[in-house]
Amino acid sequence: MPHRTQIFQVSTLYGAATLAAALDAGQFGPHGSARRVLLVSNNAAIPEVALRLDEMHGYARIAARFDDVISWNEAIRPFHPSAWGPRGHDTEIWQKAFRLAWDIDEHDLVDLAVESIQVNPARALAAIFSESAVHVYADGLMSYGPTREKLPLTIASRIQRLLHLDLIPGLRPLLLSEYGVEPEVVPDESFRAVLDEISADAADDARLAPVLKESPTAVLLGQYLAAINILSAEEEEDLHVRMLTSAARAGHRSVVFKPHPTAPASYSAALSKAAAEAGVRLTVLDAPLLAETLYHHCAPELVIGCFSTAMVTASAYYGVPIGRVGTALVMRRLKPYPNSNRVPLAIVDHLVPDLERGQDPAEVGTAPASLSPLVRAMGFCMQPTAYASLREPTVEWLERHLADAPGYYFPELRLAELGLPGSSPQVRAKLRVRKARRAVRSAVRRGAKK
Repeated sequence: MPHRTQIFQVSTLYGAATLAAALDAGQFGPHGSARRVLLVSNNAAIPEVALRLDEMHGYARIAARFDDVISWNEAIRPFHPSAWGPRGHDTEIWQKAFRLAWDIDEHDLVDLAVESIQVNPARALAAIFSESAVHVYADGLMSYGPTREKLPLTIASRIQRLLHLDLIPGLRPLLLSEYGVEPEVVPDESFRAVLDEISADAADDARLAPVLKESPTAVLLGQYLAAINILSAEEEEDLHVRMLTSAARAGHRSVVFKPHPTAPASYSAALSKAAAEAGVRLTVLDAPLLAETLYHHCAPELVIGCFSTAMVTASAYYGVPIGRVGTALVMRRLKPYPNSNRVPLAIVDHLVPDLERGQDPAEVGTAPASLSPLVRAMGFCMQPTAYASLREPTVEWLERHLADAPGYYFPELRLAELGLPGSSPQVRAKLRVRKARRAVRSAVRRGAKK
């Protein structure tokens, strides 16, 4: 009888924690029913100088749940994990090569658990192990948004389920729903238990001691939006200062800033200057720790961010009130409209109090009735072909609610492009002129080629 090997592909500790929680909850079968391989991918722009997963606190505890740990970067070296995928006629050769290298018998059944199935390395793995069942897991707010790209039917037809955290109870993920993939919640208690494991592993980290000594009551979360060309470095620096100002305005005199791992040191310097002017004690935590580890050890009274998933986990798993800063600015800057950050931004913008407008921080509870129709309308506008069945509900929503929605949710030009309610005759006329010019340029290019 063939044996079964389960390959779990991860690139972040948060994602690995999600998988560990699913394993602990029995969502991949009982322990010992299959050989479990943790396939680690470092997707940083320059992996050789980036923080490795095995350098983070808690990694060893998670890795202990698996029979083997393999580096995907080493397996495909010198190629980059985000860029490499097999050519169509080479998939069988690659499967044989990986089975041999990873000690998987040619008759063994293989199951895949992957993140971000739309892109590599998940897509490459699904193509190489072409007979395997595929389980997709999502570790953040993006699971509530639409699938970014159309999947080949050979992959989409093998996806068994979408495992996700119940960050917004009552909100059903849109991701992969166009393929009939059912979402499955990773139990809250299992995930929180894994987070506690990770936090316990970091208890003796010397870099955490200065933070604990200052007893911060507020946490500021950096995201480094300049890295993905949404804000300039100066604008993001200012965003962090605005977070600190909001914390000070709310009465907090000791705050900790947790920068994105790739953020420049100048961000911390600017914050230090602003903190001194505001009379706030600032501690910067530049250590390989999850934000959740910080919540565990510091028990903050407030977490401030822009649209980080770590904001929502603070509320959902630690009962910490949260507040947002700069969400509207970032949402206005998103290009193109189908940018996959749009739905996470909209969720935070819709649910989380805006501290700069004087709103009080609060925990995020069950999704209000207004959220799901909004997310689905936005999902249709982002990917109208994939979610064509949502056109009629989107039209109805726009007719009823567009006037009350922030203008950056549904830009007029996008509505005109899709023939939806809410665009003026002037915008539609400009769109027709733009299309005509494109048609003329295309005709000229075709003529030149002849």
